[in-house]
Parts: sequence; structure tokens; C-alpha cells
Amino acid sequence: MSFSSDVKIELCRRLGQDSGCCARAAAYGMFLYGNRLSPELVRIVTESTAFTTAAVELVRSAFGLEFDSRTAYGKAGKVALSITSDSAIATLYGTFGLEPERDPALHINLSVIECEECRNAFVRGAFLTGGSIADPVKRYHLELTTAHYYVDREMQSLLREFEINPKSSRRGGNCMLYLKRSGEIEDMLTFMGAPLSAMAIMNAKLEKELRSGVSRRVNCDSANAGRIANASVDQIAAIRRIYADGSGDELTPILRRTAELRLKYPEASLAELAQLGGVSKSGLAHRLSRIMKQRTT
Repeated sequence: MSFSSDVKIELCRRLGQDSGCCARAAAYGMFLYGNRLSPELVRIVTESTAFTTAAVELVRSAFGLEFDSRTAYGKAGKVALSITSDSAIATLYGTFGLEPERDPALHINLSVIECEECRNAFVRGAFLTGGSIADPVKRYHLELTTAHYYVDREMQSLLREFEINPKSSRRGGNCMLYLKRSGEIEDMLTFMGAPLSAMAIMNAKLEKELRSGVSRRVNCDSANAGRIANASVDQIAAIRRIYADGSGDELTPILRRTAELRLKYPEASLAELAQLGGVSKSGLAHRLSRIMKQRTT
């Protein structure tokens, strides 16, 4: 099951708690972002079993209506719930204040979603039919798609009132609002009534940051180990050349002890070598530098 499906299951549980004006607002969003909303046909399409059940209950509780048919739609697994009854469609149009003879283009009638709870429910219904969200483990992306230009514009304005700022795009003749920042997606999910899914986004982000931090530390440790190894190889090679050409006798006792310490512990870091020699790190570095210079003189 996808993360988007999990989100919709959580929203369906919340949808089942809507009643009265909030139930009508949720249905309004559901139909505006559904497959078809016209004087001849109202239809939503979904592949979610949970939403199929929730949509039937919502229409029944909000309007006392039933879907006229439930049929397979398109690819396997999708279901179309349709209302074709003239009287039922007239009830919906009257409730939503839709007047196709006066304004054939669909708009969001704000009088249907006057209070904040109704606006939450409206967006919840819209997402259930027109929304999707990517798995946060892979990427951050939430989108809301409709065929209706003015509905898309007005939804963007509505969300901005709640400090959610989606960007807009067009795709395949449809209008799309989308979010790509994890914080705004969390806010959107919470706004719609899916706090558990918002928490899942937060957890995914924390895990990514943790893995990234571990990776940086591992890379840093690897780089340090490489530098230590390279420095040790150069120092040991210089010391061996000094002893090979007989100039080792010219080393002072302190430098000779330092050279022997380096030869004995070739993999030790400068700090570890300094501790073994009972000297400060800077002091040991200075002694090794003198040994290296002696080789070049």
C-alpha cells in the first residue's frame, strides 16, 4: 500500500466524523475535484476501498441521497460512483449554489464553506478525489488536481489564507496545485485532518537528516584516516632513508626517539603518537617536521 493510500485512509476516518455543514462542505470538495460535476452527471472515481465506503456514507448523511450506480472504471481496481437522477443532482446543485445557466464555469462558492471547520472539510474532500502525495522516504511532493481553472485559482487563494502556499502548474489539460517543501506538506496534512501522516513526514525527514549526518561523519573520518595514512607513509619513508644513508646518527636523542616511535606505530595518528611519546601534539609535529627537513638537507 502506498503512502498516498495511507493518507487517504486516515482522511476517510476523519471524513466519517463530519456532519451537518461540514459534511456538506466535504462533499462539495469531493465533487468539485471529482471526475465529473454537471447537470447531467455527478461522478467520482477512486481506487480506494476505504474512500468508496466513506463517500457513500457521506452523501447519505449530508443529503439523504444514494449513488445511482457503482461500476468499474478504466484500469483494474478503479471504481466510479455516479449520480444521474435529475432530482438528486438538483438537490446537490441547490445546496452548493450552482447555477449552470448563469455561470457555466465552476467556482468555489465560499458561502458553503464559511467557517474554518468547513474549509478543513472542503479541502479534505477535495484531496480524497483530486489529491496525491509521494512517499516522503523518496521525495516531498503533494498535489491537488482539477479540470476547473477557476476552482484551482480559488483553492490556491483559500489555502494561502491559512499560510499554505502551493505553486501552480498545468498538466494534460488539468490545473494542479503542488507543494514540495516538507514543512508545508505537514501543515497541509494537519489542516486536512491527517496529523498521523504529518508526523510520518516529520519522522522521515529526521531519519534522512540522521543518515546524512552519519554519512558526513563517515566521509570525514575516512578523509582523516587517508590523510593520517599518507602522512605516516611519508614520515616512515624519510626515516628509513635517513637510517639507510647513515645520517640517522646525526639525529638528536629526542628526534631519534621520535623516529623510533613513528616506525613502531605506523598507523597511529599524530594525537595518538604524541600520547605514546608523552609530548604535546604540536611538539610531536614539530619534531617530525625537523626529521623530514633533515632528510632534505
